[in-house]
Amino acid sequence: MPMMIAKLDELGKPAWIALMILGFMIWWPLGLVTLAFILGSGRVTFAKGGMTRWYGATDQMRPAGTWWQPPPRPSGNRAFDQYRHETLQRLEEEQREFQEFLARLRMAKDKAEFDQFMAERRTRSGHSTADNSDPSSSSQD
Repeated sequence: MPMMIAKLDELGKPAWIALMILGFMIWWPLGLVTLAFILGSGRVTFAKGGMTRWYGATDQMRPAGTWWQPPPRPSGNRAFDQYRHETLQRLEEEQREFQEFLARLRMAKDKAEFDQFMAERRTRSGHSTADNSDPSSSSQD
């Protein structure tokens, strides 16, 4: 998929517009998704200055470095850029640690449930084998 996007970027605006039209001809929701991607990613703008200022404002509201958006551009202030980079790395590390914590928590919960199941199973099978092996419980004629 990224290779196809890169190839379309090489070909320019006409390729993106042709893809959108083709998407509408095949199935209208596909064309609509393509149009939303084109406009949302800023690959095709229709006015000089007017829309680009709007896109610049929305770039600041988007999360940094998602699969559909490149990481943020430098602000021009190296100290701020370094602070932002360090903060984002710290937050990503905290998120990774939290995900690992949740995985350990789920594992502990699953283990507790499994241990409880095995204990109940042992008590049930213990009663049934005791009943079968007890000679006084069987009828003797």
